[in-house]
Amino acid sequence: MDINPQITRREMLGLTGLAGLATLTGFSANATSQNPPAKPRIACLVTYWGATRSHADWIIAKLMDGYWWEGAHKPSRVEVVSVYMHQFETSTLGQKVCKEKNIPVFKTVGEAVSLGGKELAVDGVVIVGEHGDYPTNIKGQWMLPRWWIYQQVIRVFEQSKRSVPIFNDKHLSISWDEAKWMFDKSRELNFPLTGGSSIPVYFRKPEIELDTDTPIKTSVMLGGAVDEGALFHCVDVLQAFVERRKGGESGVKSVQCIRGPETWKWTEKNPWAGNLLESVRKKFDLKPGHFQEIEKPNVCIVEYNDGTKAAIYNARDVGWTYAAEISGQKEATVVSMLDWPGPFSQYHASNSQPHWITEMMVTGKEPFNAERLLLSTGITSYNMESNWENGKYSAIGRRIETPFMNMKYKTSRGAQFSKGERPPNVPYMRGFAE
Repeated sequence: MDINPQITRREMLGLTGLAGLATLTGFSANATSQNPPAKPRIACLVTYWGATRSHADWIIAKLMDGYWWEGAHKPSRVEVVSVYMHQFETSTLGQKVCKEKNIPVFKTVGEAVSLGGKELAVDGVVIVGEHGDYPTNIKGQWMLPRWWIYQQVIRVFEQSKRSVPIFNDKHLSISWDEAKWMFDKSRELNFPLTGGSSIPVYFRKPEIELDTDTPIKTSVMLGGAVDEGALFHCVDVLQAFVERRKGGESGVKSVQCIRGPETWKWTEKNPWAGNLLESVRKKFDLKPGHFQEIEKPNVCIVEYNDGTKAAIYNARDVGWTYAAEISGQKEATVVSMLDWPGPFSQYHASNSQPHWITEMMVTGKEPFNAERLLLSTGITSYNMESNWENGKYSAIGRRIETPFMNMKYKTSRGAQFSKGERPPNVPYMRGFAE
């Protein structure tokens, strides 16, 4: 994997009064935050950090310098103490940032999480394996070494007989088997695991979250889904909504991908999907047939074990939009995550996600069920698998039964999306002038 990287995807933030009170009340200062605990120390392990809009930059910059949350800038509550860059030679921005911030860069994953020692020496791990010069396989899956980095971390955990929280950007792996291993290790070694897309926690219109036990019957998700990486954003948003359906998540029964004009033939045969598409079209006041004009149509069809159905469409001009048919409601519920997640100076929709990364590092609790991340990974993987069989491609992908994706859970999380004023369009802080 010693290849020179380059960004290959679309480019994308008083003590004196307390002492007096203690004297008057007898309240011990030692029981207060007079000596607040040290910030959790974080190791950041990345594939490539050579562009200002690479995921490594927009995530790690905010972990170092703070982020915009609930209409205000929040200072960082963690300390980045080590960095590993898999494609080091062209990760020039990362080298510059680490030099200016006096953050050591290590040659191996193991050294980064042990701070050059023999045992685990950090309080949390952030893996950002999203950019770089890596090959794509015949199915269109980008062969990023997320699993490879993760398993190096697990080796240190096991040797140290201790574990800490891990964040893994985007999907866990291109392989279900690898992803399931990653999830299982989090349970076996008893550490919190999170990751996924930043879009589920991006600004919404309207600013609503579905109640738990919402009687969702069918769903569609629309967004740019031209490739695996973009599709995952849509899948993860879908899962963030449907996990709140009545009875909770029941697991995925099957996945199928249909591409090209056959997309619309399938839609005609499944009016529930067509009706929800029409609800979104009207909501955005788009002309009839707008979605059918997209250059590369495709639909990912998901069936759940409880009979719920969903379809994810490659679409344009609606940001990321979720629509649901809910029992007892005449009109579809439509929730959108609109506009390109900027401003660009703030590096993508990266403010709320680092907030939840930080929350996990500070509290030791997963911000949402890690089963959701695993299911989103599996849906994405089998969507890419669907159109291929024995090395041959078919626009009408095979329906893949997924009895191994029978993850069951009931979410208890509250709303997690961004609210309030959006970040200002100002240069992002890195501690030096570009």
